Amino acid sequence: HRNPGGAPIEDESPIGVEVGWWTAVFLNFSQMIGTGIFSTPGTILRQTGSFGLAMIFWVIGFFLSAAGLAYYTELAAMFPNRAGGDVAYLEQAFKRPRFLFPVTFAVITIMLGFASSNAIVCAQYILFSRGQTNPDPWEMRGIAIACYAAACLIVVLHNRTALWISNVFAAFKVVILILIVVTGWAVLGGGTRVKDPHSHFKGGFHGSNNNGNALAGALINVIFSYAGWNNANNVANEMRNPIRTLKTAGTTALGIVFFLYFFANIAYVAAVPLEQAQASGQLLAGKFFTAVFGDFAGQRVLPVFVALSALGNLISVAIGQARVFREVARQGIFPFSKFFASTRPFGTPAAPMLLKFILTTIVIIGPPAGDAFNLIVSIQTYPSRLFDLALVVGVYLIRRRRAKEGIPRPVFRAWHIALIFSILVNVFVLVMPWVPPAKGAEPFSFPYWVPWVTGIGILCTCGAYYLVWMFVAPAIGRYKI
Repeated sequence: HRNPGGAPIEDESPIGVEVGWWTAVFLNFSQMIGTGIFSTPGTILRQTGSFGLAMIFWVIGFFLSAAGLAYYTELAAMFPNRAGGDVAYLEQAFKRPRFLFPVTFAVITIMLGFASSNAIVCAQYILFSRGQTNPDPWEMRGIAIACYAAACLIVVLHNRTALWISNVFAAFKVVILILIVVTGWAVLGGGTRVKDPHSHFKGGFHGSNNNGNALAGALINVIFSYAGWNNANNVANEMRNPIRTLKTAGTTALGIVFFLYFFANIAYVAAVPLEQAQASGQLLAGKFFTAVFGDFAGQRVLPVFVALSALGNLISVAIGQARVFREVARQGIFPFSKFFASTRPFGTPAAPMLLKFILTTIVIIGPPAGDAFNLIVSIQTYPSRLFDLALVVGVYLIRRRRAKEGIPRPVFRAWHIALIFSILVNVFVLVMPWVPPAKGAEPFSFPYWVPWVTGIGILCTCGAYYLVWMFVAPAIGRYKI
């Protein structure tokens, strides 16, 4: 039916109503437990400078995600028949200037809608399992593209099968993390080959970093690791009871993931001395397995499990983002909107997945292989924080508008403290990366400001597209929007 100022609302999802409570939990599981917890802890330890401060950042990440879950649930309660998550909610929050936020978010969704960071980590661990700690960059890129192609095919060919496979991978990833946590307890109890694990924790907060750039980078990596707590919102219109499902499934998934993340970080440092952990880059999980189980199990067997975890993440992210792409197409913002909004020929969002595959392939090939992961995480996370900040402000705007119109409160309402906390953290992440890093602690092999300037450049591109789409093209073509 009609939706003034936005895309028409679909009373029934053309993709089907296949998402139950367990699938919602597993969708969030599978996107959160992807590459982040295996690839970022070493970098976070280096950026914070100490184990104690790193753990505080993991707790902050949990509370930020919980706050986000609260206002996302409120938005879903306001608009239960909308898929696409952010793009649908921003459309409702900012109706003036007309279409500014929907168009801007749509453009940035397309430009940053790649999954190359996860594909790269998947390839790194496949090669690590073959004993290649410094692989050929092009070999790594080729494997990353192949992994992502497999994930795309699974999502495109059959919706129910893709959801089932995503559930299986999610359960598998939880088992891997439980294995890491329990192994960490065994290490601390003296039941493994690791000698004097308690010495790795001496000093606590000694060496903690106070550089704003490094701390913002650490928080960005933590946020990346928790990313996915809202994945189920992207398929809200494929649920029979979206509000109850999102509220309970989201809380369950986030609580379990926080518990596993917290103790997984303890396990890593118990097995790997702090200095080695800080220097491990994206391979701390591999170092952990090697330290505990030896070279064969640690370098050949268990890294395959991490690679499979990354593959599962690629699938779950593709499921959610394909819906976001389709919702963007339904708004008519881009050329060939009908093509990208179609669910032919398999009853799945095949066209958005094709575009997503092309973008991901370009980004896998483009950046320098050594910096690719951290660069991509930074470029993707920075603009997303700006939109997250806008979304929190949008909650207040929608509340005020609905109150003026006499619309009853939704069945769930986020707490003010959750919204304020989100605003403060997002402002910190947006401002602090501009602080120059300490000498000798540069995060990249190129100037530290490159990811942030790139992010701003992408936002400017979005603004330029809006001006062309909203004013220039209608003036030339003599039509109205």
